[in-house]
Amino acid sequence: MTQSQDKTASKRPIIGSGEHTYEVLHDWGELPAHIKYGNTHGVCEDSQGHIYIHHTVHKSSQSADAMVVFDEKGKFVRSWGAEYREGAHGLHIRKEGSTEYLYLCDTNRQIVVKTTLTGEVVLTLGYPEAAVPYQAKIPYVPTNLAVAPNGDIYVGDGYGSSYINQYDNAGRYIRTFGGMGSEAGQLNQPHGIWMDTRGPEPVLTVADRRNYRIQTFTLDGKHIGFAAGLRYPCHFHVRGQLMVVPELEARVSILDAKNAVVAHLGQGPDNFREVRLLDRSAFVPGQFVAPHGACFDHAGNIFVVEWVEVGRVTKLRKIG
Repeated sequence: MTQSQDKTASKRPIIGSGEHTYEVLHDWGELPAHIKYGNTHGVCEDSQGHIYIHHTVHKSSQSADAMVVFDEKGKFVRSWGAEYREGAHGLHIRKEGSTEYLYLCDTNRQIVVKTTLTGEVVLTLGYPEAAVPYQAKIPYVPTNLAVAPNGDIYVGDGYGSSYINQYDNAGRYIRTFGGMGSEAGQLNQPHGIWMDTRGPEPVLTVADRRNYRIQTFTLDGKHIGFAAGLRYPCHFHVRGQLMVVPELEARVSILDAKNAVVAHLGQGPDNFREVRLLDRSAFVPGQFVAPHGACFDHAGNIFVVEWVEVGRVTKLRKIG
């Protein structure tokens, strides 16, 4: 490392405390000049350490590819997925047997798609016509999904009618639960959804975003409990006993195995809805604007992607 590089690195913000201390690397990844991020919505890591970024493509981009892949050092590997350029949203990765698959939510085409790591389509789930509530042709806009240990797929209708629709691993409809409301078992914008396997039994964990809470369910859709006090939780990712939660209201939180907050990171401006429309020069180093997706990598670092018009990928390098 040269002296100038070391000087630059030393100026990077440090956030958190104790064992949850991180160096902040904003605008991580060597994005090719022909690709311009729109809103960066989803992020995950595969078993090779590659980082996948799901984004709505900026109008000035020469490429329409909505999926961008980097190696663990931030070098560009490939891009694909022009068909998701207007609706790129939820992103989930899962190893099934010896093969890894991506699960994508497209809010523009209102579908969920299972693909290979290079974008080959394996399964598509469309409008849940078999579900009784949807027989009235109510709105349906899937935002994210979770997969149970047995392969069942749970789709959160976050921007439609606030139900969760469950399918088996072949895409056959099983049941629907949730629906608009604030009572136990009801949801208001189930934006993110995760299969929490930290305990003795898997628990379906939902970012009940407009209710400002996490809500948990059994795998057959029965309400278990709440975790309150979150600022517009968007989604989840788990590593060991810790869960990272990107919160749209300008921060990222880390929760323990009982869903109690152990760290708040990078609290940004209250007027994040205005700031998110600005150029990145308006973003304060060490602060988030509108975190939308986050994941741990294999080393315990955290990647955060944000709902900002020019896109932003931040790596939180674990130092505590």
